[in-house]
Amino acid sequence: MFDTCADPKTLEGLSWLLCYLTTGKHLAFYSSFFVVLALMAIVAPVALAFGFGGAIAARSPVLPLRWFGKAYTAMVRGIPDIVFFLFVPVVMDQGLEYLRYLYKCPHDGTPVWANNEFSVCAAAKLPLSTSPQIWHEVYGFTLAVIAFSIVFGAFAANVLYGAMNAVPRAQLETAEAYGMSPAQVRRRVLIPQMWTYALPGLSNLWMILIKATPLLFLLGVEDIVYWARELGATKSQLYDYPHPDWRVWYVLALLVFYLGMTKLSERVLDRLSARLSKGQATMAGEAQRKAAV
Repeated sequence: MFDTCADPKTLEGLSWLLCYLTTGKHLAFYSSFFVVLALMAIVAPVALAFGFGGAIAARSPVLPLRWFGKAYTAMVRGIPDIVFFLFVPVVMDQGLEYLRYLYKCPHDGTPVWANNEFSVCAAAKLPLSTSPQIWHEVYGFTLAVIAFSIVFGAFAANVLYGAMNAVPRAQLETAEAYGMSPAQVRRRVLIPQMWTYALPGLSNLWMILIKATPLLFLLGVEDIVYWARELGATKSQLYDYPHPDWRVWYVLALLVFYLGMTKLSERVLDRLSARLSKGQATMAGEAQRKAAV
């Protein structure tokens, strides 16, 4: 990065370390932290939307829709997360390429699945082999986001379903007695009040999401875990910056990052919980009233 770093063999001490920490791979390592933050920022609202839809479906008076909502929640909760994280991207990737195969590949009778391998013509590949590397990375990241959203959406659906059931039935009946339609009761009474009951469970899900981000490494995304292992491993004299096994220091940096994210999240969630509990007939709301007296 710096002109003084042109010949690493002439460097030593702090100059060597400064040049080592500003190599291209280290810049990729630093940018991978933003990849993790982007994953959390995108997955959280998408998973919440999936969860809200699943919870509403599970409470629907329409039987097929209710079955779908409960099956979605039960299926994802009953299968290890790692299975979905590996299964969903593969299925979506092959499914999209198969649809492109139907329109872009010559149909000469060659099966798509043969000898336990999935193979389509080059024109049906996603992304194309001629596409810039950035599109390959964006595609892999998008599949990862969908996999995370489906898994955490199911857990969010379970939390929101329980929160909706926790809203006192008498309040819903009172709203109905005033002539509100079921949609109005749900929009004006049920949904605004359920967040107080849902926030503790959603807070735990957020913490679990933070801890689950290293699974990006298993999905082929070059995240902080990938670069920590790659950069920290022993480098021989064949490399510009040879060094012994420094993985412990890189992993320590990851520990500090995750602990910082957890602490920041706790503070934000505590403030949000206090705000939502204000005036509510819950233990937290009662504690606020007593403290104000």
